[in-house]
Amino acid sequence: MKTGLYIHLPFCKQKCNYCDFASFAGRERFIPAYLDALAQEAARAPVPCVQTLYVGGGTPSLLSEAQIGQLCHLIARRFGPIAALQESTFEANPESLTPGKIACLRRAGFNRLSLGLQSFHDDELKRLGRVHDAQTFRRAYAAAREGGFENINVDLISGLPGQSLEQFADSLEQLLALQPEHLSVYGLQIEEGTPFFEQGIVCDQLLMRRMLEHTHRRLTGAGYHHYEISNFARPGKEALHNTHYWHNGEYLGLGSAAASYLGGVRRQNTPDVHEYIRRLQAGQDPTVFSEHLTGKVHEGETLLLQLRQLDGVELTPLQEELFGAEIQKHLQNGLLERDGKKVKLSFEGLFLANEVFCSFVAPFEEI
Repeated sequence: MKTGLYIHLPFCKQKCNYCDFASFAGRERFIPAYLDALAQEAARAPVPCVQTLYVGGGTPSLLSEAQIGQLCHLIARRFGPIAALQESTFEANPESLTPGKIACLRRAGFNRLSLGLQSFHDDELKRLGRVHDAQTFRRAYAAAREGGFENINVDLISGLPGQSLEQFADSLEQLLALQPEHLSVYGLQIEEGTPFFEQGIVCDQLLMRRMLEHTHRRLTGAGYHHYEISNFARPGKEALHNTHYWHNGEYLGLGSAAASYLGGVRRQNTPDVHEYIRRLQAGQDPTVFSEHLTGKVHEGETLLLQLRQLDGVELTPLQEELFGAEIQKHLQNGLLERDGKKVKLSFEGLFLANEVFCSFVAPFEEI
C-alpha cells in the first residue's frame, strides 16, 4: 500500500497576516533540538517505506545548509534515499532560498520545489506581511531553475485586501511568463486569531470569485490541467503527494502539529514546539489526538476528499447507499453533475464546494 511522508518545520522569519498554520517566528534557536527530536520520532515510526515526501511549514528554507543536510540525512537513514522516491517536495520562501540550499536539496535527491509567491505586487506583499518582494522571488525562481529543479510549484493568493481584478490578473500573467510546472491559486481566507481577523478585514467574495473564474479560463487556455479545486498543472506534473491525500491514502506525519493517517486511525502531534521536543527527549509519544474512522464517517471523508478533484469520483455501492440522498440534493441544486459513471463538482460547485462537502461530515443532516 502506498504511503506518503509529511515533515513539518514550524519555523518562520515572520508570521504572515493571514496565516493560521502551526508556525512560529523568532524561534530559530530551537531548530537543532527540533531536528534531533524529528530523528527520534522517525526512528520509532511504524512505516518502513514511503513513496512520496513533502517537507512543509512554516518555512523549511529558513534552515541553514548544514541543517538541511542533517534533515536529509535523517530522512534517508530511516526511509531510504530521497532520490528513489516518486516525488519529493520542499517548500521554500524566496528570501531564504539560496543557491547553496538549492544545491544541497538537489544533491539529496529532492525533485520538486514549492515556492510561496502570493503576489507580484510589492504593496500587496507588504500588506500580507511577506518578507520578500517581487524581485527577490524572481531571483529565487531563476536560481532554482539554474540549480536543476525542473518541477516547480508556485503559490498565488486571490482576493487580497484592496486588490483589483486587474492587479490579480497581472500577477497571474507575470507568473505564467515564467512557465512553472504547477500553480496553486487560493482564495484568501480570514481565519480567527490572525492579524487580518483582528483588523476586521472582510473578503469581497464576489470579486474573489471573478478572480478564480479568470484563473480557470486563463490557465486551462494556456494548457494547464485544472485537476483540483485550487491546483493547476502541466499534464503529467500533477502533485503526486497531494493527490494521494485526495484519494484518502495513508500518510505518516513527523514533527509538531503533523498528522498521520494509518490503518484507519488519524493521529496528530502536539502543536507546541517545546512540548514536542520535550516529549521526544523523554522518549514519549508526541501524539495528543487520535480517532479511528469507520463506517459512514470514513466513507464521508473519502467522498469529500475525492470530490476535490475535478475529474470526480465513481461512487461505490456503499457510498450510494450512505449518501445517495445528499448526492441527489446537490445534483438537483446544480453543485454536482454526472459525467458518465462519475459524479463531480459542477463549475458552480467549484466556488461553493464547502456547501457540498458539509453533507459528508458528521453530524450528518437528515434528508
